[in-house]
Amino acid sequence: MKKRRGTGEAPPAPPAGQGDLFGGVLKVVAASKPPPEPPPAPAPPPAPSELKDVSGALPSLPGAPPRTAPTRTVLTVGELTQQLKQTIESRFPRVLVRGEVSGFRGANARGHLYFTLKDAEASLDVKMWASQAARLRFQLRDGLALVAEGSVDVYSPAGRYSLIAHRLEPEGEGALALAFEQLKERLAAEGLIGDNRVRPPRPLPSLPRRIGVVTSRTGAALQDFLRVLHSRHPRLSVLLCDARVQGEGSAEEVARGIERLSRTDVDVIVVTRGGGSKEDLWTFNEERVARAIFACPVPVVSAIGHEIDFTISDFVADWRAATPSAAAERLAPVLQDLEYDLATQKVRLRKAIEHQVLELREELNSLGGELEDPRRRLSTERLRLSDAEDAMTRVLRQVLRERREQLKAHAEHLQRQRPQVRLAEQRARLVQLSSRLKDAMRADVAARRAKAAQAQLGLERVSPAARVAELRARLADRKARLVARQKDILASAQRHFQGLEGRLDALSPLKVMSRGYAVTFRKQDGGVVRSISDVKPGEVLGIKFASNGAKSLQGCEEIEATVTAVKGPVDC
Repeated sequence: MKKRRGTGEAPPAPPAGQGDLFGGVLKVVAASKPPPEPPPAPAPPPAPSELKDVSGALPSLPGAPPRTAPTRTVLTVGELTQQLKQTIESRFPRVLVRGEVSGFRGANARGHLYFTLKDAEASLDVKMWASQAARLRFQLRDGLALVAEGSVDVYSPAGRYSLIAHRLEPEGEGALALAFEQLKERLAAEGLIGDNRVRPPRPLPSLPRRIGVVTSRTGAALQDFLRVLHSRHPRLSVLLCDARVQGEGSAEEVARGIERLSRTDVDVIVVTRGGGSKEDLWTFNEERVARAIFACPVPVVSAIGHEIDFTISDFVADWRAATPSAAAERLAPVLQDLEYDLATQKVRLRKAIEHQVLELREELNSLGGELEDPRRRLSTERLRLSDAEDAMTRVLRQVLRERREQLKAHAEHLQRQRPQVRLAEQRARLVQLSSRLKDAMRADVAARRAKAAQAQLGLERVSPAARVAELRARLADRKARLVARQKDILASAQRHFQGLEGRLDALSPLKVMSRGYAVTFRKQDGGVVRSISDVKPGEVLGIKFASNGAKSLQGCEEIEATVTAVKGPVDC
């Protein structure tokens, strides 16, 4: 390796992982300047006139052995891009990049995310495939500062590099906290939580007949809840829906448990689990669980974690309990207190009923003294009814007499009218009108027939049948002449075509080739060989023979031959 001018040291080796992109040319040129040693006076830089070539190699020192000129290697764009791809991808298999999101337009049709990560100095294209994007706990937006973890990828067809992100973390706040706030804002905007919620919190039953519980059957939260509940009220019925409360798929199980219990006869549903980290409690921050709680037709109590733990389910539920035990205390009154209150209410109710019975008896005695004798009232009513009956009888007799007189007058009037006579007169008149109508119809039909006959005679005088027959005869004559003319033209064309066919067959190269001649052409470009100047030794020739009734050059038999020597013209 050639030493630098003015120093006795060789240039430093290229950094590890950097490939040789120019096939050895860079080996004779210093890739970077090492930090200079503190000599008394730095050597002046070489003048431009001392440079020997454009490759950057320095001229030889006086007395140095002559050096060989570096070979010149030319790379294609694909080769250069491939070497860059291998170098960059092997150099940056895993990187952490900080920047702001820009140009984010949401997921595409396949669920992939494309955006730009930028800062004040540069920008970087970032891609995140759908499998990793589905695991994001928060939503991307322009201007969000985050740290992206991934690998650098070079896309050869476009010559561009980008970052394939495997994980995204908001800078300054955790992904779970950001996802929590984003979901909380979205639910508040829809009216599920907050002061503007569509449905206000529903009151809890004072003494529920059956309580539904959604939690893990093996969890400590269920044992605490049942212990406190049954210690206060052992007779309360509990319906448990077993569901995982953390891990992949737990949110769907909790939501399905709420929906299943809402279709039963429970009066209230308790969604509970014990304490844990934010990741352990994240099941109850999922949108699926929040919407299931809001859609539940019965009141829902959220008892998640400890008193300091808050989840989205706490905001959507109708009542939040600090712990599972607190939820049990709120829903289950003490049985002894209920029995004591019931006994007290029973005594008070009995005394109130006895007091009311005494008051009613006194009122009954007072009303009995004011009531008159019903037999006297009954006798008076019977006399009044008898008088009314006599008066009604007199009125009915008078009305009946008047109706009979009216009926007699109507019968005499009907006898005077004699409908049989009037019916006979109407029948005679109807016969007369029918006869007159028939005569008028016969006269009208006769007139119409005469008019039709006259019109038919006029139509026959101007009938186009004769003209049509004449035109048909002329058409038949011209058709026969046209057919004859077509036959003559066709026969003449066939004779002309046969003559051309004979001439073409006589001039066809295949006719000549069938007598033992062949056509030779170069296989490289398909050119026909007409003289020895058209070929040179080493070329591959194709020779076609017209045999077996070939109709074109493509149908001819062909052999390949290689030219070994070219001789001058001789007598054929």
